[in-house]
Amino acid sequence: MNIIKTSIPDLVIIEPKAFEDDRGYFMEAYKESWFQENFPHIKFVQDNESKSERGVLRGLHFQKPPYAQTKLVRVIQGEVLDVAVDLRKDSPTYGQHESIILSAENKKQFLVPKGFAHGFIVLSETAIFSYKVDNPYAPEHDAGVLWNDPAFNIDWKLDESEILLSKKDAIQPLLSEIEKELV
Repeated sequence: MNIIKTSIPDLVIIEPKAFEDDRGYFMEAYKESWFQENFPHIKFVQDNESKSERGVLRGLHFQKPPYAQTKLVRVIQGEVLDVAVDLRKDSPTYGQHESIILSAENKKQFLVPKGFAHGFIVLSETAIFSYKVDNPYAPEHDAGVLWNDPAFNIDWKLDESEILLSKKDAIQPLLSEIEKELV
């Protein structure tokens, strides 16, 4: 597996090695020994999966301490634009975001550390999105920021009229409204 650094420290892309032939492909999507060698401070405890249709935007979500989550995300079917926003107040990249196309074809994975809001939008007809977390879901610590907060200036790649949001995601607060609560 290759580790690709992004413009935001601690936020990395992982490229698994896929072995392809006329029958299809084989790859190790996750190998604990490799992961512990490269990221010894992270221990995943749960796998999650969602299926969504084109235009579905899920995010921008995070959990507050002590249940903050590191996520290792990937796409099994289809294609999404995946976005991580740095919400670590002491970070030089606070408020900045990184986005990447994740697809079944490119097999890339995105490691999103604690302290980041995370979201994705489906660009293909459907997508199956899979991710590991190092803390279970804790509803009382669930939080988010508004997907189109002007402070982030995220290009979601689809026209706003095509975007499908949950009621919860449509009314998330702006970053300026929650800044005092962030660590």
